[in-house]
Amino acid sequence: MQIETAEHELDARGLYCPEPVMLLHNRMRQLAVGELLRVLATDPTTQRDIPKFCSFLGHELLHSVESGDEFHYLIRKQGE
Repeated sequence: MQIETAEHELDARGLYCPEPVMLLHNRMRQLAVGELLRVLATDPTTQRDIPKFCSFLGHELLHSVESGDEFHYLIRKQGE
């Protein structure tokens, strides 16, 4: 499976709820529709919060994986 390359990255490692989602929300506002954002996090609550964020705001969660003690997400911004 080939993973798409993101144009942008948000490093939220070491931050705890609600900071990763707050930073994600601000970063998504800066992206153009269709652009990809890779999110790196260490807070396990992002496994619940980021999919809910994407679902609620209509963004596409393309990839979500746990790698060691990190969580990686790939999100495509959808129209507003």
